[in-house]
Amino acid sequence: MPIAELTDGDDLVLRGLPVEDDGSAAFEVVWEGEQVGRVEVIEDGSGDADLIWAVVAEYREVGIIERALRLAIAWTFDTLEVHRVEARVPVVDRPGVRAAVRAGLRKEGVARGALAGPGRRVDTMVLARLRDDAEPDSREGFIALLNSSLPTKRAIAQGVLRDPDGRVLLCELTYKAEWDLPGGVVDPSESPAECVVREVREELAIDVEVRALLAVNWLPPWRGWNDATVFVFDLGVADTGLIARTTLERREIRALHFADEEEWEQRVAPYNQRLLAFLAAHGGPTAYLEDGLPAL
Repeated sequence: MPIAELTDGDDLVLRGLPVEDDGSAAFEVVWEGEQVGRVEVIEDGSGDADLIWAVVAEYREVGIIERALRLAIAWTFDTLEVHRVEARVPVVDRPGVRAAVRAGLRKEGVARGALAGPGRRVDTMVLARLRDDAEPDSREGFIALLNSSLPTKRAIAQGVLRDPDGRVLLCELTYKAEWDLPGGVVDPSESPAECVVREVREELAIDVEVRALLAVNWLPPWRGWNDATVFVFDLGVADTGLIARTTLERREIRALHFADEEEWEQRVAPYNQRLLAFLAAHGGPTAYLEDGLPAL
């Protein structure tokens, strides 16, 4: 299809190139009169279009390609019956990922080991823009792009529930050898305090009350898990008949135990050994810990 030149100013021009496939469009990227790259739009009639590009190495970091991509995306939505424009960029290509985001494509996830050429597989960032997405320079669009790009930190909420003798309630789990405090991973849009109450109700079938935040504990990567931030809450003192009243979620919880210091030192992971030892001697305000140790 014949394509006129596209430009966002005097120094950058996208010149349409002839293509054999009516569902595709190709542009050469010209900056200050010099051809520095190429952008292609491939549309298969499904309402989706793929966006691919290449640029001369010395121009990858100066913002030219993101401007070119914006022009190509705008042309695609204006000209083709397309609802979604998608790009796939190797995760290691940080300038390419950054250019795609700045052009208005939102990060959607990583396709692990995706095919990137004959015999070549790489982890690939999937990015896309929908026809009805807010413009990237608008407040709503900028926030959406930022939200898709910022790192997400795993948040965990756990509770310290003691018996009248001061022993700590620990869960014997089905999926790991170490016993752990009751609680779990915080769901999206859920507060850590709400999470620990929900997790205890779901896994032990009892209701607990959050009394105070004892500590915030950052955990480095451990045994294949990425890093996490753990919110540790005081759940008060339970009566001696608590365990008998619980109904365990058997897929995750094998048994419950009130453990004293000698026992939990043998049963919990090292970071929880440090955490519980600290809490046993700490009577002050909420503490900030890293890997179970005071960091401030």
